[in-house]
Amino acid sequence: MAAPLPGAPGAGRAAEPAGGGPCGSPRPPPWPPGGDPPPSPPDRRKKKGDSILENPSIPNPFPELCCSPFASVLSTSLLPKATSRKKQVIKVYSEDDTSRTLEVPSDITARDVCQLLILKNHYVDDHSWTLFEQLTHTGLGRAIEDHELVMEVQSNWVMEEETKLYFRKNYAKYEFFKNPLSFFPDHMISFPSETNAALSHSGILQMFVSSSTYPEIHGYLYAKEQGKKSWKKLYFLLRRSGLYFSTKGTSKEPRHLQFFCEFSNSDMYMSLTGKKISGAPTNYGFCFKPNKSGGSRDLKQLCADDEQSRTCWMTAIRLLKYGMQLYQNYMQPYQGRSGCSPLNMTPMRSISENSLVAMDFSGHRSRIIENPTEALSVAVEEGLAWRRRGCLRLNSHGSPIAMSNMAIHRSQSWFHHKISREEAQRLILQHGLVDGVFLVRDSQSNPKTFVLSLSHGLKIKHFQIVPLEDDGKLFYTLDDGHTRFTDLIQLVEFYQLNKGVLPCKLKHYCARIAL
Repeated sequence: MAAPLPGAPGAGRAAEPAGGGPCGSPRPPPWPPGGDPPPSPPDRRKKKGDSILENPSIPNPFPELCCSPFASVLSTSLLPKATSRKKQVIKVYSEDDTSRTLEVPSDITARDVCQLLILKNHYVDDHSWTLFEQLTHTGLGRAIEDHELVMEVQSNWVMEEETKLYFRKNYAKYEFFKNPLSFFPDHMISFPSETNAALSHSGILQMFVSSSTYPEIHGYLYAKEQGKKSWKKLYFLLRRSGLYFSTKGTSKEPRHLQFFCEFSNSDMYMSLTGKKISGAPTNYGFCFKPNKSGGSRDLKQLCADDEQSRTCWMTAIRLLKYGMQLYQNYMQPYQGRSGCSPLNMTPMRSISENSLVAMDFSGHRSRIIENPTEALSVAVEEGLAWRRRGCLRLNSHGSPIAMSNMAIHRSQSWFHHKISREEAQRLILQHGLVDGVFLVRDSQSNPKTFVLSLSHGLKIKHFQIVPLEDDGKLFYTLDDGHTRFTDLIQLVEFYQLNKGVLPCKLKHYCARIAL
């Protein structure tokens, strides 16, 4: 029979027959005659809790056998402390519809998601990466502001609308802080009467982000009537209290102004499909979608006559809604870097790139090229030599053959194979209508030619690249043969350094990245 555990009832004493000593005889005194009685032993018949305190307990190696199945086996002190930052799972798409699933904290911002994807995919951080919200069925999209919480954005999604998050570049995200005069035409903006007629660059920015004063934006817009398919052209005014339209021509009297929309509980979206889905009179539509709304039936849709007007309205509304927060978002990447200005900053390079130096190995001894002009010329020469080597391929017999110039450009990020004119315009629009945003694509009208699509002056222009054969060699030109290039890579590199016949230099290319 197993011995009882210490501290259990009856533990430490044997069972005795009733009546005292053995065979019922009187029990002898437990101490000598005349001596002091020893201290009384502790009462071992106390409750179990006191016994455990007095006697050291033996750890039970099988606690699950004597615990309730609903009680925790581990001590609360051994359990990990519950964190207040719960984890959530989001899915982010890229331009080629590849996706990546991320487990992120519930309070993560759009900027933090972009930084996480930049690190995971080893991209260069040029401060233009943006998280987009795109409504597939209605053809609407918007750039999520850097400070917005991604989980709050997703909480406003409705079941009947297919909504996705996209990760792409947006070069126009903070462009108005660099050149505000080009975003607000004189005929659409009115400053307070006490303001001087001529405002400086910083003065315009200060007025837009100020909490006391705000310029008035006014002009004609087409508004879709609620519950109808018809559109009506009205005179709108943007003030700090909201967006209004005039019921009598261009009158600004309070009795003629009717409230249209406010922005604290709604988000602004741009139409990405032009007038195909909405039936708008122009391709320059935008709308307001109330948070937690019932879907597309609650949209307040507008459209402008041209891209400049739409850009002016949407930029002014962004500044009105977020104010100084937008400027803080714009300045955040440059904070803590002394002597750095957003206007002259270049994309951050890795440590390995910064440790590289130009070397010359042409002589008997190698040397470091310290002259920047010489280093640039050597780099260009090395690039051309690399391209020539890359054009050589092996045929079936193992001998090198020259690769056709028609295929060199297909590996470049700025080249898009077999996309339409409308798709090219949509891609440039999503990357931002900043001067110099471009892509190269195949021509649909002539299979042997290519098209350079370029953004300039808030417009997208298309230039045909024509192949030209001379003395048995194939060249490409944009200016009827005055400037010739052996391949499209040379053409793009030339116009990135020289404006030539183009309205501006090629600056930012549209790329379809893969996550």
